[in-house]
Amino acid sequence: MKPEDAKVEVHRRDLPAGLRLGDVVAVDTETMGLDLRRDRLCLVQLSAGDGTCHLVHFPTPDYDAPNLKALLADPGVTKLFHFARFDVAAINRYLGVVCRPVYCTKIAAKLTRTFTDRHGLKVLCKDLLGVELCKEQQTSDWGAESLSEAQIRYAAADVLYLHALRGILDGLLAREGRTELAQACFDFLPARARLDLLGWEAEADIFNH
Repeated sequence: MKPEDAKVEVHRRDLPAGLRLGDVVAVDTETMGLDLRRDRLCLVQLSAGDGTCHLVHFPTPDYDAPNLKALLADPGVTKLFHFARFDVAAINRYLGVVCRPVYCTKIAAKLTRTFTDRHGLKVLCKDLLGVELCKEQQTSDWGAESLSEAQIRYAAADVLYLHALRGILDGLLAREGRTELAQACFDFLPARARLDLLGWEAEADIFNH
């Protein structure tokens, strides 16, 4: 499926009541910048892997979103991310939710595709799925009162392919004997995100000597 063929539903400030997205939901976030202590959450994207993407837009910092929070906090739903460390931190910081359990395609790629140092979503989609993603809207204003069609399509594409990537990466993890190691990394992600929010970022790695 091409990004332009996806069905996209845009919601303001919360998901509709009663929406069910299955036991594995792809999730991504867009923020005003990369410093989560300064740059607020503006958008949460979700997909059940069925070609439909739901975007929850926060044009103002009003995060009373009970339906979205319930889904993200549900221990029976695996939250599927690419670079979960950032998104889990953003969700924790602004929605007050600790996401568990989680799966990160970036970590899975780093544990299996050791022949390269390129593990971005655009590269994985091209190499593993033959899909070209456009990243032109990555640094646009996600806090605008309304999103442009280009922003909507970009945001949807960030969750549209995560289920398919997970299927391939799970096979690679099994082949390399690293499934258990990957799961341990996924389990640690909420704590790693919390460390980031508290100031223990890469340059202050507590695992260093």
